[in-house]
Amino acid sequence: MMTSRLECLLCFLLLISFFPRKSYAQNISFDFSTFSFRNLTLIGDAYLRNGAIGLTRDLAVPNSSAGRALYNKPVQLLDPKTNTSVSFRTMFSFSITNVDPVSFGEGLAFVITPDNNTVGSAGPFLGLVNASTQIDDTRTIAVEFDTFLDVQFHDPNANHIGLDIGNLTSYKVADVGILQIDLKSGDLITSWIDYNSTEKMARVWLSYSSVKPEKPLMSVSIDFSKYFNEYMYIGFSASTGGSTEVHKIEEWSFQSFGLSSPVVSPLPKNITTPKNITDPSIVGPVMSTRGGCHGGLCFSRLTLVGIISGSSVLFVLFFGFIAWFSYRKWKASRPSDSFRSDVMKSPKKFTYKELSIATKGFSTSRVIGHGAFGTVYRGVLPDSDNVVAVKRSTYNNQGKNEFIAELSIIGRLRHRNLVHLQGWCHEKGEFLLVFEYMPNGSLDKILFQEGQGPVLSWGHRYKIVMGVASALSYLHGEWEQQVIHRDIKASNIMLDASFNARLGDFGLARLMDHNKSPDATLTAGTMGYLAPEYLQSGKASEKTDVFSFGAVVLEVACGRRPIEKDLPSGKNNLVDWVWSLHSEGRLLEAADARLEGEYDEDEMTRMLSVGLLCSHPHSNSRPTMRQNLDRARVLALLLQA
Repeated sequence: MMTSRLECLLCFLLLISFFPRKSYAQNISFDFSTFSFRNLTLIGDAYLRNGAIGLTRDLAVPNSSAGRALYNKPVQLLDPKTNTSVSFRTMFSFSITNVDPVSFGEGLAFVITPDNNTVGSAGPFLGLVNASTQIDDTRTIAVEFDTFLDVQFHDPNANHIGLDIGNLTSYKVADVGILQIDLKSGDLITSWIDYNSTEKMARVWLSYSSVKPEKPLMSVSIDFSKYFNEYMYIGFSASTGGSTEVHKIEEWSFQSFGLSSPVVSPLPKNITTPKNITDPSIVGPVMSTRGGCHGGLCFSRLTLVGIISGSSVLFVLFFGFIAWFSYRKWKASRPSDSFRSDVMKSPKKFTYKELSIATKGFSTSRVIGHGAFGTVYRGVLPDSDNVVAVKRSTYNNQGKNEFIAELSIIGRLRHRNLVHLQGWCHEKGEFLLVFEYMPNGSLDKILFQEGQGPVLSWGHRYKIVMGVASALSYLHGEWEQQVIHRDIKASNIMLDASFNARLGDFGLARLMDHNKSPDATLTAGTMGYLAPEYLQSGKASEKTDVFSFGAVVLEVACGRRPIEKDLPSGKNNLVDWVWSLHSEGRLLEAADARLEGEYDEDEMTRMLSVGLLCSHPHSNSRPTMRQNLDRARVLALLLQA
């Protein structure tokens, strides 16, 4: 019986294999908040570190280097059947840092290339071309982010973008300085590149913020289809020439659209289409038109239809059984019903074994922090060697609630100043969350010298405050729902290798519809960061988050914790102390003495003023985070003093 069914199934599959199949030109879409070797081809000096792409050598001594990182599959850009080309849009965040500013680098480029095997020369060639051949005879397209003035390529200055087609003398350039952006500042910069094949127009935007500006920095009327191959590779390229400049890509998304034409696959070469089905000289012995036998074969048209129909039913039943069996197996192994559907859509699910191996059995030597949720371990994933931070909590109601909240909320958020969630695990009565690893730890540890390291510089402090402000602006007003964090404090602000702030720990966070009044909840958070009205009513809102942000701003500027129990009354509460200095006209005396005056007084005054305004006892007097953050990366001076 089973053998008969299998024979019917094979017969059906054989029959349908002879019919032409439709295939379609392929659009593509991806979104990488972190990178792995599974989705990239690295060439030259390019490397992966902590989920980010490094394009050139990270050395403290001047060196010459060139590297490329390409999406590992070719992208279809032309449909030869309809002679149409794609439109596309891409967004990526990058940083260019120079350890020794005296030396000079070259910059990086977004590249569309037919070649995924070689990298161009170091020095002024951006890894795009070979120094001896240039690229006049290739179809390489690049948008360069150039940090060096090279007269041989007619560069306007050492801080510009340009569209390169066929050679390194840009087709069109734009000065980045008009946006008050410095490409080699070391800060994370986001770029958007769009190409509309209908309009034949390419546009490039640039911003320190994750919010796309209204106007592009550069618009170019051009027909890319003249330069596209049917399939090409996309990615990034960079170079240095006797420099310590380091080029990194932190995240990247790409989407193409406009290809949808059907393509009919040809019949196999050994199968021909009969001109006359009744002519045995063409197709050999066939059935009689009256249904009789011919040469021992008694397949009438009705019989053939019956075989195909019956096989179709068996085919459906066979795969229906497989689907039913798979569903039963999945249902038996899925987490408990307390995990909502939005949790199931979250990032990768790890096994307990994987995370145990990564942390050496959750060894105490791998502990990097403790919190209300549980213990945080440093781990190295066995399949990719990526370094991660693993949050671990034993099974209890509080741990379960925070686990679900953090997984369901932060798993869907995408912002360069938020800690990126990479995966989760719920096995053996434990909850585990996997985050990207932050080499510089938390803000409170580095600010208060728990590691006895150097004093955090003013430049880093200013950048950290700006990063947290950008993250909160996104949470409060730029995502599909409003996210109230409820636990903003220095220990929940992590610092990456470049001292960029990453807000984390969303275990107490709440989702709200925009413009909806908050509901009362149990007060949660840390004393010193909690707004007065939140302590009284239990209603968390964006203004209670703003109060917490204000406490962090003062903490960073003054080098003091919000509550210092060992200090005398009048000085032990940071907000009250700074308010008193402000009222006496001595605001700058609140600045961290450990800085020894190494700060910009105007910036310090603005930061202290904004910290006070955000910490205002009356919520209506506090600004929103959008008001605290303008597009020029400058904290708005809202308090006229």
